[in-house]
Amino acid sequence: MKLFSLILVFVFSSFSSLASDADLARWQKQAGEVTITRDTWGIPHVYGKTDANAVFGMIYAQAEDDFNRIELNFLNAMGRLAEAEGEKELYRDLRMKLYIDPVDMQQKYSESPAYLQKLMNAWADGLNYYLHTHPDVTPKVISKFEPWMALTFTEGSIGGDIESININGLANFYGAAKAEPKVAALTQDPNAEPQGSNGFAIAPENTKNGKALLLINPHTSFYFRAEVHMRSDEGLNAYGAVTWGQFFIYQGFNENTGWMHTSSGADFIDEYLETVEKRADGHYYKHGDTWKKLREREITLAYKAEKGLKSKTVTAYYSHHGPIVRELDGKWVSVALMQNPIDALKQSYGRTKTTNYADYRENMQLHTNSSNNTLFADAEGNIAYFHSNFIPRRDPSFDWKKPVDGSNPATDWQGLHTLDETVGGHNPKSGYLNNTNNWPWMMAGPEHSPKAIDYPSYMENYPENYRGIHAIEVLDGKKDFTIDSLAAAAYSSRLTAFDVLLPVLYKAYDAEPNADLAPQIALLKAWDHRSGVDSTATSLAIIWGQELRRKAADNEVARAEAEGRGLSFDEYVAEYTAKIGVATLSEAKAKLIADFGSAETPWGEINRFQRLTGDIVQPFDDAAPSIPVGFASARWGSLAAYGQRTFNGTKRIYGTRGNSFVAVVEFGDKVKAKAITAGGQSGDPASPHFNDQAPLYSAGKLRDVYFYPEDIKKNTERKYHPGE
Repeated sequence: MKLFSLILVFVFSSFSSLASDADLARWQKQAGEVTITRDTWGIPHVYGKTDANAVFGMIYAQAEDDFNRIELNFLNAMGRLAEAEGEKELYRDLRMKLYIDPVDMQQKYSESPAYLQKLMNAWADGLNYYLHTHPDVTPKVISKFEPWMALTFTEGSIGGDIESININGLANFYGAAKAEPKVAALTQDPNAEPQGSNGFAIAPENTKNGKALLLINPHTSFYFRAEVHMRSDEGLNAYGAVTWGQFFIYQGFNENTGWMHTSSGADFIDEYLETVEKRADGHYYKHGDTWKKLREREITLAYKAEKGLKSKTVTAYYSHHGPIVRELDGKWVSVALMQNPIDALKQSYGRTKTTNYADYRENMQLHTNSSNNTLFADAEGNIAYFHSNFIPRRDPSFDWKKPVDGSNPATDWQGLHTLDETVGGHNPKSGYLNNTNNWPWMMAGPEHSPKAIDYPSYMENYPENYRGIHAIEVLDGKKDFTIDSLAAAAYSSRLTAFDVLLPVLYKAYDAEPNADLAPQIALLKAWDHRSGVDSTATSLAIIWGQELRRKAADNEVARAEAEGRGLSFDEYVAEYTAKIGVATLSEAKAKLIADFGSAETPWGEINRFQRLTGDIVQPFDDAAPSIPVGFASARWGSLAAYGQRTFNGTKRIYGTRGNSFVAVVEFGDKVKAKAITAGGQSGDPASPHFNDQAPLYSAGKLRDVYFYPEDIKKNTERKYHPGE
């Protein structure tokens, strides 16, 4: 034991020697000004005298819960993933480094306002102090965090704008071995869980207590975010979901305002076909009547090899539209997208301190919340919907769904649409607003929503979806919402897709009856289209629906013809059901019997929640403990989205994305809230908070949020300063 202690002392001393005396003194001073209170669910309530203190403490607490996810997010954000994962991630890194230049980011840090620099300094100090006080934690790559790094990851969505750039296209263009272009997403997996979220805002006139309500319901991969509460004596008091590594509450609320982001269907990224010719002094591209020289930039990409690091240097090209990312029919393709990290960080942090609708709207004037719509509510009784916060103004005569001619100056962006020019809603007569990653033309119901005809077509590209239809069912005409009844609406078990699909099946079956399927048809006809752990009809319908979508996706000719008629994939599947629905039901019946021994297997026997390790990519095992889950994929219109599939030969299907965080908030003289997080707060399997929320989560039940000091005090598990 003495030898072991000596080894620990030696390791700690060696690690500590990397920090200067000045660094250590500064860290310890900040730690002394910060208090972290862990409640009985392990959620950190961080208090600091200043906002910078609170940032220091909240990022330290995040690192305690899952440093691995913090580092991974920043390796990805800075284009350094290959340093940990090897050469296979080289072109993912290039995609980031086309935009993220450390020298440029350091310059932007120096140009940032003083208050923002203080926050970034505190963020880096909190992470470095965590590593200093935890010598047993070995970072994969980043052994020291620097303040400017915070500018590389400023928006908390699960997929940033940059991720729209095709990695295969980059690899082909910048010199990798030729790779086949990626196929359309539908042919990859037609049952992949839709990315996005749900947001509902309810006006006081539609609530029992006469106070505004907000549903915060992001649908991400599980464990992508954690819950955090941060307070300071400078007016900060925000609670909600934080994306690992960031120092602002991404989706949440303070005493006066609440905000929920959903993925937007607005067109805020464009591709340009550049006409390029090579000359003795470089490459030039045509723009109007002139030829402009492409800017060149050398980018060095480091990657992990068998022995140490190796590197590859790429010469990247840029037009005034943006970087060149691929080639198409002899043209070089550039991409234009938002890249304004200072304002993005100002907006992301600033919204956490807004005080009312007018204040929040002023924050939106920064126009950097590009890929998100926002549902909003406040203590004054306002509710609002903001569409994508970065929509370039363009000539509507061009088809912006396709690459446009970069040589034509008429295709250049003409500034941004103002908030008044953008789709939006504020205190509608219906008394509610909603978005489910569908179009905004039903945000306030059938009578009080904006009309598509009043806006340019590039303002919105998403169709209606089954969740959107479901949302109107649970919201329209309801006048007595409470926290609990809004939560119940958010977990409504209706699967609206089957309202469309099953009648087509019944008609086809009636035309050519099959006695072997008579029990299955009877079971489905008696079903109320509500999912539940004991429902055998849910199992049959979903297994049938999954097979149906796969078959429909595989028929490329039929799919292309339907797309040519302007049908969405969901509409095409519904139409195609007439041809393949009955045969597919027979296959679904056979699959249930083969996998579970009966065509009438309860949904909860199939659909499970399981968390076994702290790995980023979770393993699953039919023989290990798991919990039945009654809700289903958003594909079928489930508001409580639960994206699931089999893994490595499992028969059961396990959830990996969807309802990752749910909160319902009531505003008024005092804010009240209930919430739930998938699994638990900690990423450490040894922690009691690794999976303690799983039973409630799987049952669709929320727990109380402890927001005020007196409530936190009554439910305290541990109180300490960072480093203790």
